[in-house]
Amino acid sequence: MGKMFKIYLCGPRIYSCSNCRTHLAKHDQIVSKAFQGRHGRAFLFSNVVNISLGPKEDRILITGLHAVADVYCNCCQTILGWKYVEAFEESQKYKEGKCIIEKAKMSHEPLALEG
Repeated sequence: MGKMFKIYLCGPRIYSCSNCRTHLAKHDQIVSKAFQGRHGRAFLFSNVVNISLGPKEDRILITGLHAVADVYCNCCQTILGWKYVEAFEESQKYKEGKCIIEKAKMSHEPLALEG
């Protein structure tokens, strides 16, 4: 395995892994806060960094059948949520390529100044 490189985000509101504090996403990358994860509320993000994906699998979720891949923190390997690989219903296509991160698995980082 090669050397792991982390991406550090700048901005007023950064979300990070609650376990190891690795940066995950900026606040302006939130598409919706009205999602449900395995363990409670979750946010849908348009872009997430410092993650790895598990194998793709078909899963029946609240909104129907989706092809998803679990999302893991690159640093500590904590499962954070999942990525929508494919939505089979037309009304759910907007989720494709986006990630669900569970609120319980992320925390806010203090103000990170633009640099």
